[in-house]
Amino acid sequence: MFFWRDDLGGIRRAFTDRAGGVSEPPYAGLNLGGHVGDASDAVRENRIRVARELGVDVSRLVFMDQCHGSDVAAVTDKPAGPLAVDGLVTAEPGLALAVLVADCTPVLMSDQEAGVIGAVHAGRPGMTGRIVAKAVEAMRDLGARRIAAVVGPSVCGRCYEVPAEMREAAASVSPEASAVSWTGTPAIDVAAGVVAQLRDAGVEDLSWVPGCAREERSLFSYRRDGTTGRFAGVIVRSAS
Repeated sequence: MFFWRDDLGGIRRAFTDRAGGVSEPPYAGLNLGGHVGDASDAVRENRIRVARELGVDVSRLVFMDQCHGSDVAAVTDKPAGPLAVDGLVTAEPGLALAVLVADCTPVLMSDQEAGVIGAVHAGRPGMTGRIVAKAVEAMRDLGARRIAAVVGPSVCGRCYEVPAEMREAAASVSPEASAVSWTGTPAIDVAAGVVAQLRDAGVEDLSWVPGCAREERSLFSYRRDGTTGRFAGVIVRSAS
């Protein structure tokens, strides 16, 4: 169920994988995406299982209507409807924030002392829009000062082949994102750009979970499979 997880002083952080779910092929396993064509009952059951393992009710698990943008919203409760954003922050204990990915870079952030957490979906447009820096700013608006971040598995630079002009545009924002594919063609390393932007934003407590979504069969990958599910990054601060 979990590709990686830890507990950072009462702040639970995790990245899911494909194991332990009820979805049928081509979404086989723990698909948490409700927008990919999977049966809604299966997605709900998968979300219930993840929430239970993290010690929260599924009614406190907040997903975004991700749109490959750079908008970030602060929430104090589960919204009545979908939020068209790619980043969420909160200071509300017991509220779990989730980011869905199938190649893009998931980022989980927290300030243990201030009790502020955040979840970010950083695809190529989000990275070039500096969404992680905006999320850091939104967390600081809630009182965060010493932010820790963990960058989850995503498609690696060697597997993300793009036109040369697209790589140049990404590199103009974050030079670290410039990459070369396995076959020597232009590519983008979104996660490397995200890591650089987090450091530029003053995030010193930073870790990067190894793993390429396209190469790692235990993760969902749109670039590898086309029609597929979504894995998630989830973060929650204990209510007690």
